[in-house]
Order: sequence, then structure tokens, then C-alpha cells
Amino acid sequence: MTTAPSPPTIRDAVEAARQKVGDDPARAVVHLRTEASMGAGTRVELRIGAFEFAADEPVSVGGTGTAPNPVQMALAALGSCQAITYRYWAEELGLRLDGVTITVEADFDTGAFFGFPGAGSPAPSAVRCSVTLVGPESAQRYEELAAAVDEHCPVLDLFTRPVPVERSVTTA
Repeated sequence: MTTAPSPPTIRDAVEAARQKVGDDPARAVVHLRTEASMGAGTRVELRIGAFEFAADEPVSVGGTGTAPNPVQMALAALGSCQAITYRYWAEELGLRLDGVTITVEADFDTGAFFGFPGAGSPAPSAVRCSVTLVGPESAQRYEELAAAVDEHCPVLDLFTRPVPVERSVTTA
């Protein structure tokens, strides 16, 4: 019986990416695509590459409650991107990181989504990200790591700066 090859280490994968990009930063740009199709009620079927999953709303607001809602998924995207970025940058900085736990919370005015008079923005009004790092390094070294993560985390960047969005609508 043959065993599947083990994935490259983070350091090896980053080095391979650096070799591929070389001195042309345009080679580092990738195109990402997702597809969302309306299902029953508020359920949305999602496809990202080979992955299929769903988003939904809770029963209390007319959904089926069968999947996380889109705002929860955005917060999960931030938490998971933070955790991955901590792992990558710990490797890059030569830090030992035995564990990382990210908790992301948000204050969200549902009235804005439903169009209630006087409601605020439909986006969360505040997002809090709590990071717990486990390992033997000094607090100063982990602060250096946190600064690197703040500078390089793509989803944190998406949350903290305006990103232009182009939208087109067609009818079938």
C-alpha cells in the first residue's frame, strides 16, 4: 500500500512561492472565485473551488438555521486567517508557537439589514479579535509576531480598509 505524500512544511511552501514569484510581484497575484446560489428560504449554496457548503439565517429571522449566517462566516474568515497568518509568521520570524486561539466577536445592528427607521449601518459597528498564543517565547517576541500578523493578514486588511467592489446585475 502506498501512502500519500506529506504536504510541504510551511517554510518549504513559502520558499517555493518566493522562487516562483522571483523578482516579478505580478506573479504573486491570484484570482479567487466563489459562487453563491439561492436555496430554500434564506439558505445559500456556496461553492469555492472543490468545496461546497452553505450559509443561512437563524429561524428567528426567517431562515432554516441550517448553516452560519454570512456575518458569522466573515468573522470566522477573520479568525481563521489570523490563525494561519500567526503560524506563517511564527515560522518566518523563527518563533516557537505551540498554539493559537482566536476569538472574534462583533456588534451587529440587525435593524439596518431589515430597514428599521433610525438604524445604523448594516455592517458590524465593532469587531473585537482576541488572540491567545501558547509557547515559550518572551512577550516581546510575541508582540513582534502580532505586529507582523497585523501587517500581513489579508482578511484583517479587508476588514480595516475600504476595498473597491464592482457589481454588475443581469437578468436571465
